[in-house]
Amino acid sequence: MHRFAPFLLLPALAGCVSTATHVVTAPVRAVGWTADKLTTSRAEADRNRGRRERKAEARERRKARREARRQAELDRER
Repeated sequence: MHRFAPFLLLPALAGCVSTATHVVTAPVRAVGWTADKLTTSRAEADRNRGRRERKAEARERRKARREARRQAELDRER
């Protein structure tokens, strides 16, 4: 009977092993998550660069339209 006692405890220890695995790997997962949030991937950098360029182009178009309207008004006054 004493030889089989460890085998009777195995189902109870399975939960402990699972919990211990989660506790041990939690800091590693936390560091990985933090590093992912703090760094910018190439795709994110490309997307952000494209967004900045589109906004700059839109600003330039608005500026050109304003300047064209201003010039048209000056031409009409002459």
